[in-house]
Amino acid sequence: MKILIAGLGLIGGSFALALREHGLADEILGVESSEEHAAQALELGLADRIVPFAEGIDEAELVVLATPVDTIPLLAVKALNRATDRKIVMDMGSIKAELCEVVSQHARRGRFVAVHPMWGTEYSGPRAAQRDAFRGRNTVICDADRSDPDALETVERIFRTLGCPIIRMESEEHDLHAAYVSHISHVTSFALANTVLEKEREEHRIFDLAGGGFESTVRLAKSSAQTWVPILLRNKYNVLDVLREHIHQLQLLRRMIERDDAEGLAAAIRRANSIQKIIR
Repeated sequence: MKILIAGLGLIGGSFALALREHGLADEILGVESSEEHAAQALELGLADRIVPFAEGIDEAELVVLATPVDTIPLLAVKALNRATDRKIVMDMGSIKAELCEVVSQHARRGRFVAVHPMWGTEYSGPRAAQRDAFRGRNTVICDADRSDPDALETVERIFRTLGCPIIRMESEEHDLHAAYVSHISHVTSFALANTVLEKEREEHRIFDLAGGGFESTVRLAKSSAQTWVPILLRNKYNVLDVLREHIHQLQLLRRMIERDDAEGLAAAIRRANSIQKIIR
């Protein structure tokens, strides 16, 4: 299968490595807006050739959109405009409702599959690509009933070959859950990093005192603004809803600390401990 990947950064690049490892691609074509990233992608073997987007669509059997989420809807429409009954277009973005709405009335909507592998790191660009990145990671397919059966089967087969359990979900439901399990984590990390940087002006002391707890909590603050500004703004209503509850929980903890409420703090912490039943 000849596959076009638009965006050869963390997600697209890791997908390219996984396709090669499992022998799923005869040739990988890449699309990159950055000349530096294009050169890195070729150097790292993430793509066999870098091509213009339109040319790649015409050549490829599978078109993969792994660019920032604010660019995906337009690229999806452009790809579907050139799609045939045998070509498949899929995305790998973390926002789905807006995208699925944009393509919902397209004559070739059935050739599109909305995909979100639940994996990522704080790094970006082709050099962030990792081998075996998706194994064991849930992969969400949204609005599956709107995709043609053969397109859906092909995409699901690829991810099962990569070792990914498949979950089907409606796009609006996906965006709400993504706000809770992913987007709020990044907002919290950005806020914590800025809090520490604001209060601790002598930065070397941060590194002197930072332990594993701080490092793990603030790790996501290294994530790219190019990636996360579009995500937070495109999913703003879900993110704002989660933020309201998050701020409420912070205020509860603050009041308990102000009042020396040891019993209340202990109860809140024990309740938080129950998350281990979900995340091990």
